[in-house]
Amino acid sequence: MINQMQYNFRETAKKGLLAGVITLIISVIGMVELFAERSLVADLLTMGQVLIFAAAAIFSFLYSDSLNRGNVREWILTGFTIGAFSAPPLLILIWLTQVVNLRQFFANVSPALIELLTFHQEPLTGSLLLTAAFIVIGIVAAGVSQIPEKTRRPILTGFLGALAIGLFSEIISLRLKALIGDLFGRQVGDSFSNFLFESRALRILPAAVIFALIAWLTIRRRKMQEEGHESRISFPLLVDGRLQWRNLLIIVIAMSVLPILLGSYLSEVVNVVGIFVLMGLGLNIVVGFAGLLDLGYVAFFAVGAYTMAILTSEGALGVFGISFWAALPIAVAMSTLAGIILGMPVLRMRGDYLAIVTLGFGEIIRLLALSDMLRPFIGGALGVLRIPKPYIGPLDLYLVKPEHLYFVVLLGVLLAAFVSWRLRDSRLGRQWMAMREDEDVAEAMGINLVKTKLLAFAVGAAFSGLAGAIFASKLTSIFPHSFNLLISINVLSLIIVGGIGSLPGVIVGAFILVGLPEMLREFAEFRQLMYGALLVVMMLARPEGFLPSSIHKRELHVGDEPPIDLDSTPISAAPEGGAR
Repeated sequence: MINQMQYNFRETAKKGLLAGVITLIISVIGMVELFAERSLVADLLTMGQVLIFAAAAIFSFLYSDSLNRGNVREWILTGFTIGAFSAPPLLILIWLTQVVNLRQFFANVSPALIELLTFHQEPLTGSLLLTAAFIVIGIVAAGVSQIPEKTRRPILTGFLGALAIGLFSEIISLRLKALIGDLFGRQVGDSFSNFLFESRALRILPAAVIFALIAWLTIRRRKMQEEGHESRISFPLLVDGRLQWRNLLIIVIAMSVLPILLGSYLSEVVNVVGIFVLMGLGLNIVVGFAGLLDLGYVAFFAVGAYTMAILTSEGALGVFGISFWAALPIAVAMSTLAGIILGMPVLRMRGDYLAIVTLGFGEIIRLLALSDMLRPFIGGALGVLRIPKPYIGPLDLYLVKPEHLYFVVLLGVLLAAFVSWRLRDSRLGRQWMAMREDEDVAEAMGINLVKTKLLAFAVGAAFSGLAGAIFASKLTSIFPHSFNLLISINVLSLIIVGGIGSLPGVIVGAFILVGLPEMLREFAEFRQLMYGALLVVMMLARPEGFLPSSIHKRELHVGDEPPIDLDSTPISAAPEGGAR
């Protein structure tokens, strides 16, 4: 018993030290100080404070959740130990700054950071307060983990929902002012917004109301699910394999009026997300359905964009001068042709070799766009300028504003999603999935690998070309640096985060990896760091993604089912004619 207690203490202390080291790293690189400028709840909580205590709270919650429920002493000791051992790394940083000028080694270890860590107190008092705060947070997180699931979920959902609204309070307050101001007058809009928000943060009372409302809705949803009323709280598009047109119509109408609610800025964010969703749906066919790792996917995006630019440009390079709608199918066709050209040399390649070749293809396209050899045709480093916006002839209207371009992006996404959905369950889709599992077995079953691979590359390239064409018309000018390797990595990342092979997962991944950084522009310098951290966490905690396909989820959790105990099988359940 003593050895078991000692072992548990060591493991718990390790978790606490790991949480402290994580907090130390994000403090030293400047995240805590930068994020502290954004308040979540006015005069109560900042995003920097959340970062300081988040690691300790998460480790305490997860580790205590694995303990036996009902043992109060055990979870209190666990929370206390994790909290106490999370503080020393930061305490060492605080006291080192008193004797050594750490800024010559770590530029972000500033007096402002130390003020945050010590709660604007003297080093000794601040160190004691920091340690006490870590211990309290650890014990509270451990206590929350012991609450029954029915009570714990509403509490956590309400807390996270209130923090999310506080995080985007500036954007929400501006939209509320505009919408309510248009309906009831500017003064009413300003008064309502000022009642909810203060200095780009939620006020304490509205934050508490939002927490209670979200928690109540969570409880209400759970009760309705238990009573068998799921249809009232969800809009399934498929029921028993049949498309529910009424639900689809409701969703389409809601998406149509969305620009009115979002305004110009948020509509622009949605447009960017939609372009990445288009590319994600295409790469999902290549990687998720067919299992072909393509790291040069940005090449087809560039082909579509440059085709649109050359055909529609009104500048020096524009010799055709056709409309957006006439050039769109040509751009898609050229991208499809590029996909077939890429697919032909790599038909016998798999895995890492295929990834390297496709990576090289993407770099070749970028360097060709940058080279002086093609400069007379596509502009070289100077790019292509004066690309017109989409134009609706009968209405004599240029789609200039983001709210207008939103519908072009929406039509493209709906078209790509419909084609992907139909292909997934088709004979070709099943051939792709069989090829993804084992090419040799698929070929032995009679699947034509040449045709199947070329179709995967062609369809994926077509979606990417469509996204590139819309992208060129949206920006009205394109340059070679817009088509670097990072685009392919971002699209592949959003597929992994959302769920490989999952159509809803592509949309979720795009909003997480593209939409959120766009809405939090002041934290853009840590964008790649957040990408990497999220991918690591996803691979460890949820490798199938946020919304995985059922097939991929089943493959990753094939060994998680409890084994069948044959010895406990009743004799009456044995098949007739078996051994007696």
